[in-house]
Amino acid sequence: MMRIVHRWAGLVLAALLVFTALGGAALSIFPALESVQTRQPDRELTVADLAARVQTAHPGLEQIRREPSGRISAWWFEGDNPGSAVIDPATGRELANADPDLVRRWITNLHRSLFLGDGGRVAVAAGAMAMLLLSLSGAFLVARRTGGWRHWFGPLRDSGARRVHTELARIAVLGLTLSSATALWMSAETFEFIVFDEVGPAAPATVSGRSGLALAEMEALRAVSVAELRELSFPAPDDPEDVFTLTTDRGAGHVDQGTGLLLGWRDAGLTQRVSETIYLLHTGQGAALLGLLLGLLALSVPALAVTGLMVWLSARRDRPRLAPNAPAAQAETILLVGSEGGSTWGFAATLAQALRDAGQSVHVASMANFRSAVHRRARRFLILAATYGEGDAPATAKGFLERLRNLKEVPQAPVAVLGFGDRTFPAFCAFAHAVEDAARARGWSLLMPLDTIDRQSSQDFARWGRRLGEVLGIPLELSHVPKLPPLEALTLLERRDYGATVQVPMSILRFAIPRASLWQRVSGRGFQRFEPGDLLGIVPEGSTVPRLYSLASGSRDGFIEIVVRRQAGGLASGQLTRLEAGQTVQGFLRRHPGFHARGSRAPLILIGAGTGVGPLAGFIRSNRPRRPIHLFFGLRHPDADYLYRDELSHWRDDGRLDHLTVAASRADQPQYVQDAVREHAPRIVDAIRQGARVMVCGGREMARGVAEALSDILAPAGLTPAMLKAGGRYVEDIY
Repeated sequence: MMRIVHRWAGLVLAALLVFTALGGAALSIFPALESVQTRQPDRELTVADLAARVQTAHPGLEQIRREPSGRISAWWFEGDNPGSAVIDPATGRELANADPDLVRRWITNLHRSLFLGDGGRVAVAAGAMAMLLLSLSGAFLVARRTGGWRHWFGPLRDSGARRVHTELARIAVLGLTLSSATALWMSAETFEFIVFDEVGPAAPATVSGRSGLALAEMEALRAVSVAELRELSFPAPDDPEDVFTLTTDRGAGHVDQGTGLLLGWRDAGLTQRVSETIYLLHTGQGAALLGLLLGLLALSVPALAVTGLMVWLSARRDRPRLAPNAPAAQAETILLVGSEGGSTWGFAATLAQALRDAGQSVHVASMANFRSAVHRRARRFLILAATYGEGDAPATAKGFLERLRNLKEVPQAPVAVLGFGDRTFPAFCAFAHAVEDAARARGWSLLMPLDTIDRQSSQDFARWGRRLGEVLGIPLELSHVPKLPPLEALTLLERRDYGATVQVPMSILRFAIPRASLWQRVSGRGFQRFEPGDLLGIVPEGSTVPRLYSLASGSRDGFIEIVVRRQAGGLASGQLTRLEAGQTVQGFLRRHPGFHARGSRAPLILIGAGTGVGPLAGFIRSNRPRRPIHLFFGLRHPDADYLYRDELSHWRDDGRLDHLTVAASRADQPQYVQDAVREHAPRIVDAIRQGARVMVCGGREMARGVAEALSDILAPAGLTPAMLKAGGRYVEDIY
């Protein structure tokens, strides 16, 4: 629900919000300028002394007013001619015109009413309401995306427009909430939905009837500092029955012009004080630095509007067309989809088409639209579920678990759940697991056990499809081609080959960073910014399916580097390891923030084997702050496949690498990397107690052995790899 409110409030009223935000940002400058330009009165100056000075310069004085910034203005008549000016409190003489300049009035009218009178004020109030809804719903969504309110400024796993949108939101949301809430209050005042007690005192019952007492001698005016003054209105000339009206921060009263005594007083009411505080918070009048800060945060609104639109368009573009879609009440196969960014819908479309080609009738719908009673002819349910945040339901699966738990009767047709996620995240496919657990708890029979897809792997999906086909008794080949970003030609700069003598040919390949187009520079797309651990997608000739390789370099290094092992029959690895300097290959960048080293002074424990050392070497290369790093590197033989041997020695000498442990499985004393981990148990436990983060990269068997070794050595300390994963301190990039 929050996501729906956030999306449509932003899309429908984006233009209005941008106009009002830009107007507010511009207006925030004026209180600061006014505060800088204002000559502040002496602390000892009283209202009586100020009024006397101004009256000396302008005998026909009618009113003196002090703004929250401290600026003092006066209005008078000279004969029949009105006059006004900003006043120097030290002399009572004119400094500048009291009327706001044309630019400020123009921006103010645009911001308050769009030049449309009451209709414009209603529109602006609607914009303020939309901004408040956007701010509150956005705060809720940011908290979910970062793993809770306590992790508000935790690392983000998004990239591109979604990352920029979230980064801006979590910085600006408090200011935007404050600005929109105060704007709504002020609109309610304008339309008299909120009415305050009168501040001004009642007319005095009696006055002295005298006049002519010098201002400097008036006791009531001498008792008030100019710092407290709001407004002083003078009595009409030649009318001894008229009185002064004095308004201060504390309230308002009348002063007898003949005796200088206070005739009556009324303290400012609570609602009036609240109103004035809200005015200050919204305009910055009297709090110039706050106004500038809120104005600066308001400038985020256009960027939030643009990035929000980009995220929405991207999701719509990535969601494939699902026609022909059989009616829900007639379909044999019900395919339910839980997706956040839209990519899971592509897999659903591929699966649905393959089932149709096998003669099945298929209905595809979001998990949020699940209605058991509607699917009367269903013979099976297939659920494709991504995970959002720390195990939450994605956008199109809201309410599914609650609906499942509340079913009076579960469907007779069995169900199979397929989870989509990224193994480097602690909550890998957690929502899919929750769906299957809920189905088991309700007694819903399973067509086949839960399976998972790591990082949108087409190979994993095809493997699962063959298993599904065997269960259904039909041939089922799922050839899913994910929608790729624009490809760029990558030119090889150099290559270094290893491993031929131990039958594991591999190469370190270094490519030039492609020159960015203007659009890429503006949008941040392409290869403008990347870090070690991000992914390079290579699309080999003769294929549309990309192969992903972890980057061993960052954009600051000035090149793109990967480590590739030549696989028997591997199309991508074969082409890559045959490349010569100057030749090109087609590729794209996919950010992978879940496997970034992150900025920190805490120790880093890197564990990898074979080509898995690639991103780990990238982390060490970029360790310019000299963070403590211990690398465990598994290889076959030091003379054959010791990747980055010279670089690791250099990095250890210059302080970027503290400790290096090499485990060679075919050396004179064979050892695997998990064995080396066990040997250094005290060092590892001590580092983890200091807040160390463990990063593992390589094959599944190696990763499983490392996890078992860490479980054993951490047990005496009361820790487990699962506990570290839950805190984001144990991440894996395995294949």
